[in-house]
Amino acid sequence: MSKFLIFIFLPILFISCQNHPSNNFDNYINTVAGPMPIDSMGLTLIHEHMLVDFIGADSISPDRWNRDSVIVKVLPYLMEVNKHGVRTILDCTPSYLAKDPLLLKALSEKSGIQILTNTGFYGAVRGKYLPDFVQTETAEQLAERWIAEFENGIEGTGIKPGFIKISVNEANTLSAIDQKLVRAAAITHLNTGLTIASHTGTWNTAIQEVRILQEMGVEPSEFVWVHAQNEPDFANYEKAAELGVWISLDGIGWAIDPYVERLLFAKENRILGNILISHDAGWFDPAKPGGGDFQPFTNIFEKLIPILNERGFTEEDWGLLLKENPKSAFSIHK
Repeated sequence: MSKFLIFIFLPILFISCQNHPSNNFDNYINTVAGPMPIDSMGLTLIHEHMLVDFIGADSISPDRWNRDSVIVKVLPYLMEVNKHGVRTILDCTPSYLAKDPLLLKALSEKSGIQILTNTGFYGAVRGKYLPDFVQTETAEQLAERWIAEFENGIEGTGIKPGFIKISVNEANTLSAIDQKLVRAAAITHLNTGLTIASHTGTWNTAIQEVRILQEMGVEPSEFVWVHAQNEPDFANYEKAAELGVWISLDGIGWAIDPYVERLLFAKENRILGNILISHDAGWFDPAKPGGGDFQPFTNIFEKLIPILNERGFTEEDWGLLLKENPKSAFSIHK
């Protein structure tokens, strides 16, 4: 079923998707500054963080950080990556982990980089970042919340999400809560067209998510397998690619070597068209003095590209990984 069909033959919530953002773009992205044509994405980093607070859903509060202080800390790193030609960044900080759309809008305006934020909830770390109501609400009720953010904006800001970000715990059998989050993401996708990115881990867990999505009428090509670098068996990348799953190798901000062989495998086995790369770097941490140490968004450009160019990577390969694949993965159809 196409990404943008909004009905399914299952007894789940149906919410009409008639109120897309007002724009003239057939294919677009929702940035923190509003909808933009898909061709505006340019060179894109699909998984980064400006601000993260790990205190937990029961204690999180905007009072824990000062927006101006965060801007002073983060902006130089955005200006640095701007020099490498980056035009768009997906900020993957979820709700209840210090997602701050107004901060992202200010950083976007000051840096000239388009930034996307997200809707969804983060279930990993045994639910530390889930609000209590997730335990009692149904998948349909959670989806209502996320669809409302797409239609009306996040927490009264008017800023709309550009993708769905969820997270599940690594397990041989997904917990009931994690399954609920996946189902809520499916319902939200079917009503909005937003791509589902899920912090996951190994293919053993990711394939369980894919099966739930398929049962609900969502194509695997609408699913981003986040942290696929944790998969020990490279052959599972081929299985994922055959299904159409986006394989996200994010974490390059912290190491290079683990990604070299994975990307060479992808190129040799002709699945680069299913690969997304990013740093999963940053971020201002309110619990640390001065926001702590900030990991730059530059390893791809300063370290990974030179290494892989010596191993046969081409400009075409980098254009696919950093421009074409993000466009295909995160575009929304009007």
